[in-house]
Amino acid sequence: MDKAGRKFDGGKARWSLLPIGPIREVIEILTFGAEKYEDDNWKRVPEGKTRYYDAAMRHITAWQDGEKRDPESGKSHLAHAICNIIFLLWFDQQEGSDETD
Repeated sequence: MDKAGRKFDGGKARWSLLPIGPIREVIEILTFGAEKYEDDNWKRVPEGKTRYYDAAMRHITAWQDGEKRDPESGKSHLAHAICNIIFLLWFDQQEGSDETD
C-alpha cells in the first residue's frame, strides 16, 4: 500500500511564488554595482536614504518617459529602481522604522 508523504509547511514562506526572471535582472544590477564600486558599497553611501530614493525616482521616471534601459548599464530601469527600493527597505529595517508605520 502506497502512503503519501507529508510535509508540514503550511504558513511558511512560498518562495515558488517569486518570479525568477525579474529577480535575475535585479541580481544583474547588484552585480554591475559591485563590479563598478565594490560589494555592499551601497550600505556606506552618505545620505543613502535620500540618494537612493532620488535614484529610484530617476529610473522610474526614465521608464515612464519610454526609456526601457539605462544607458550606462544597458539594464532595465525598473530593475535599477527595484534595487534602490530594496536598499531603502534595508535602511528602514536597520532603523526599526516598521514600528512607526
